[in-house]
Amino acid sequence: MKQLACCLALVLSATAAVAADWPSFRGPNRDGVSAETGLLKTWPEGGPKLLWTAKNLGLGWGTPSFAGGVIYGVGVRDGKDGVWALKEADGSELWFRPFATAGSGLFPQSNGPASTPTVHNGKLYTVSTDGTVSCLNVTDGKEVWAKSYVTDFGGSASSKDGVAWGYSDSVLADGDKVICTPAAKGAAVVALKADTGEVVWKADAGPIAAPNSRGFSSGQGYSSPVKATIGGVPQYLILLGTGAGLVSVDAETGKMLWQYKGNAATGGTAQIPMPVVKDDRVWVSCSYNGGAALLQIVSKGKDSFEVKEIKKYGIRELNNHHGGMLLVDGHVYFGHDRNNGKPVCVDFTTGEIKWGPENNPAGGQRSACVLSADGRLYFRYENGVMVLIEPDPKELKVVSSFKLPKADQQSHPQSWPHPVVVNGRLYVRDQSVMYCYDVKAK
Repeated sequence: MKQLACCLALVLSATAAVAADWPSFRGPNRDGVSAETGLLKTWPEGGPKLLWTAKNLGLGWGTPSFAGGVIYGVGVRDGKDGVWALKEADGSELWFRPFATAGSGLFPQSNGPASTPTVHNGKLYTVSTDGTVSCLNVTDGKEVWAKSYVTDFGGSASSKDGVAWGYSDSVLADGDKVICTPAAKGAAVVALKADTGEVVWKADAGPIAAPNSRGFSSGQGYSSPVKATIGGVPQYLILLGTGAGLVSVDAETGKMLWQYKGNAATGGTAQIPMPVVKDDRVWVSCSYNGGAALLQIVSKGKDSFEVKEIKKYGIRELNNHHGGMLLVDGHVYFGHDRNNGKPVCVDFTTGEIKWGPENNPAGGQRSACVLSADGRLYFRYENGVMVLIEPDPKELKVVSSFKLPKADQQSHPQSWPHPVVVNGRLYVRDQSVMYCYDVKAK
C-alpha cells in the first residue's frame, strides 16, 4: 500500500503540465524545441555523466514523454504492445500495461510500437502498431477507452495495402479533444472526446493514396498532427499519403481548409516528418520520391486559404527522411537525405539554403533525430553517436560528441527514438533500454 501511495502521488502530479514537462512527441509545442536552460555548452571527453540505465523496457521505436516526475513510453512484451511508466529520478519501473496485440504481417524494421504517449489532464493517449488508440489512467495504466483505426475508421496496417511498418503517429491533445490519424478514406484525421473516445468529427481529405500508388507505397500513417493558427483560424496540419499530401483541417469542425500535393509532401513509402509552422509559413519535407518546400498560407476570407510555394527542392537537393526538423532563430536545421543525417540550415523566410548539406560529423552514420535546447542542437545518429552543434546560419559548428553504449537487446541496427532533455538530464532510448545523462551546467 505504501508503494502504491507513492506511485499515486507521483503520477497525480502529471494532471497538469509544468515547465519541465515534455508531455507529448517533440515536446509541449510539438516542435522539438526545449525551454530548458542552464545546460552544458560543451560535453566532457567521453560524454556527460551517465546517471542510470533503464533496461527490459520492451522493443520499440517510440520516444518517451515526461510529466510530473514520471517517464512514459511504449514497448512490446510477451506479444503485446504496452505502456511503461518509470520514475524520472532513477528509472525504476512503476507499472506496465499491455493495451494491444503486437502488430503482425508488417515489413522488416517493425521493431514494436513507435508512438509517443501523450499525457493530458491525468490521462495518457497512445497508438499501437495495429492502430489501436488507447486512453489510460496515468496512475496505473488502466484502460479508460479504446478505438481502432482499422475497425472503427477503415484504416489498414499491413505490408500489402496499408501502413506497412505499423501505425506510428502520436496523438495530439487539445482541450477536451484528442486528434488522431487513421489515414483512412473519409477519416484521414479524427477528433475524439478526450474523456470518452466519442467521435467529435471525421475529416475527409479525399484519396489518401495517389492513383498510381500500389499497396503500401502511398506512405501514410507515420507522421503526427500539429496545431497552428493561420489567418486567425486554429487548424491541425498533418502529412498523409501520396494522394492527400499535406492537409490542414479546421480545429473545431474538421473541415478541410487547404491542401498541398507537391513532391515535398508526396514522396511515398513512408512520409514521416512533421511540418514546421510559424505565422503564415510552413516548411514541409519527406523522402523517397519527395523533396522539401517552403509554403506561404494566404488567408482569402472565411475558411478560405491559398497555398503559395516560396521555394521548393527536388529529392536530391533537399529532403528529411527520419528525425524531424527544428526552427531556431528564423532558420530550419535538420539532417538531409534518405537514411542519412547530413546537417543543413535553411532560411525560414526565403527557403534559401544557408549552408550544407554537410557530411555527417563526428562519425555519425545514417539518419539523425534532432532536438534544440539552451542554444544547442542535439543530433542523435542511428549508430549511437550523439553530436552537440551550435546553431549558426553562417556555418556548421560542431561543439562536442560522444558514443552511446550499445543496447543489450538489439533486434535492428537502427535507432530512431528522439533525444529528450528534461530537468537538466538528457534521455536517449535505444531498443529496450534508456540512458539518462546529467547535462546540467555546474
